[in-house]
Amino acid sequence: MRIDRLNSLDRLMLGASNTWPQDVGALAILDGAELLDRAGDLRIDALRQAIESRLHLVPRFRQIIFDPGRFQGGPLWIDDPAFDIAEHIHEHVLPPPGGEHEVMEAVEQLRKRRLAPSRPLWEMWFLTGLTGRQIGLYVRIHHAVADGMAAMTTVAAFLDRSADTAPGPVVPWIPVPAPSSRDLFLDSVVKRLESWMGLFAALLHPVSTFRRIRATWPAMHELVAEAPSTRTTLDRMVGPDRHVALVRDRVDDVKAVGKSHQATVNDVLLAAIAGGLRALLQERGELVRGTTLRVYSPISLRKGMPGVQQGNLVVQMAIPLELGEPDPFRRLRQIAASTKERKGRARTSLGFLIHGRITRRLMLMAAMRQRVNVATASIPGPTEPLHLLGAPVLEVFPILPLIANEPLAAGALSYAGALNIGITADVDVVPDIDVFTAGVCAELETLGAPPLVGHDALTGGPAVPERSD
Repeated sequence: MRIDRLNSLDRLMLGASNTWPQDVGALAILDGAELLDRAGDLRIDALRQAIESRLHLVPRFRQIIFDPGRFQGGPLWIDDPAFDIAEHIHEHVLPPPGGEHEVMEAVEQLRKRRLAPSRPLWEMWFLTGLTGRQIGLYVRIHHAVADGMAAMTTVAAFLDRSADTAPGPVVPWIPVPAPSSRDLFLDSVVKRLESWMGLFAALLHPVSTFRRIRATWPAMHELVAEAPSTRTTLDRMVGPDRHVALVRDRVDDVKAVGKSHQATVNDVLLAAIAGGLRALLQERGELVRGTTLRVYSPISLRKGMPGVQQGNLVVQMAIPLELGEPDPFRRLRQIAASTKERKGRARTSLGFLIHGRITRRLMLMAAMRQRVNVATASIPGPTEPLHLLGAPVLEVFPILPLIANEPLAAGALSYAGALNIGITADVDVVPDIDVFTAGVCAELETLGAPPLVGHDALTGGPAVPERSD
């Protein structure tokens, strides 16, 4: 029997969620004409059946975490013997008038509900009551199940490229019994021996081991020993409450800005974040001259891996944003040069450092001491529109989690020609999220990729809005 243990990064995310909920989320807006019956009620049973017919593509969605106790190894994934799709797919009726404000409030309300550890760690909420027979879809997946990149491929497994694709039948599923105590003990012994053998092999080949350490040292130094961010009012531990804001742009416009400055889409996102941070600190009366804020940007180690992904397989890249530079174009070029240099550094997963409970606690303590106050992610999505049970998906926004003293996160997802940015902020540390969001929009406008205002799906605009100018 194959025993599927959580890897060290999965366990780190599981432990962190005890203090800071670590749910990777996505908010989609759908044309609900195909999802509502003649009375205007959501076809919830049909949706559950359509999603359940794809669950064989995402085994984690029918599994729970089981901690076997001492001498039997770490926690593992086992099939949920009482799995019920109705416990994971719900409807939430929005109060009138059913606009973007009501959607954002619903996302925050639903996000605060902890995922039950006795069930698979995911949920889908269909938000009905929107104007124009549109429907919101808020998906959240625990970070132990998937990192941001893996979460997007997971959600895509339930979507179709064609509106005419009929849902398949629900494949009968029989949960596999959990491994016996004997099997768990033997597996833990084997895993421990493999770990020792790996350490022994490293000691037997000191030259090659030293070369690997030397190659990855610049990236390690970047994360743990580089100069921290300048102290600002953002350097505070996050609390339990969040609010979310959305920014819409076009991929082609952002790519054109990047091309003219030898920058990537992620570089332009970081430049927009820098503009938002400048506006935020200036509005608070804080000096930006000489201020540097470091942000985390993930690098996926999944290159070349096909199909639906699961678990955590990313490394963080720390990038300094020089907020004292007043010229947005020069800031963008500085960011592009910095990311180009840092992307060239050899990186490896930090999982090998956090195998034990003590090292995981030390890693979380180190995260709390690191003055990195902003998290980002730039996720490439599908270039063509997708559908759910025949309903077109008009927009998709990533909703990133917060942790430690990172009270602000901005994630960008390209989808069908649009670049959708989801901004998450701690309510107590960043009550003025509107100032940051306006600064992001102003920076994009100045750089030549003005955000799209008044053309979002919630106001009846097309999936890929066209300029009004």
